[in-house]
Amino acid sequence: MFLSLRELELRKIPFELQIPPGKLEFADELKQVTPIVVKGEAELVSDVLGEIRVSGKLRVTMEAPCDRCVEPATLPIESDFDLTYRPDESGAPAGEVHVSEGESEIGFYSGDGLQLDDILLEQIVLALPMRKVCSPGCKGICPSCGQNRNLTPCACDNKPPLESQWTAALHSLKK
Repeated sequence: MFLSLRELELRKIPFELQIPPGKLEFADELKQVTPIVVKGEAELVSDVLGEIRVSGKLRVTMEAPCDRCVEPATLPIESDFDLTYRPDESGAPAGEVHVSEGESEIGFYSGDGLQLDDILLEQIVLALPMRKVCSPGCKGICPSCGQNRNLTPCACDNKPPLESQWTAALHSLKK
């Protein structure tokens, strides 16, 4: 859905969408399992500055490999967002640009509006947990034999592997 600046000059734009899996492109390891359900509104905050405020709530279930065992981890996401966008009229060259503290909370757009899909994609990625695990009790993969310890208990004693010659040499230097 495109949020047109011209239409926003006339009125607020409410939106209520269901985006089916496969419509938005996520990174290879990230998969959308359920439709993205989003409800919110967009409005022009300042006619002079062209600031657009987009707020709402989204809900979706994503799937990614577990950080411990690499099996699929189901990640339910429910997130509120309240964002402000300003037209990018800086004309600054690509690369590093100084941004004031107040501008760090503002997004920028070019052209005559915003693409809601891009905003949703960004909000979903930002709402993902830092550690993606299939369950809180996930035992992970055995560092010795490589077995998934959730599926098959292994006979390894799980002691750290013997020190390499390089590590041993470093320890002798330390002494």
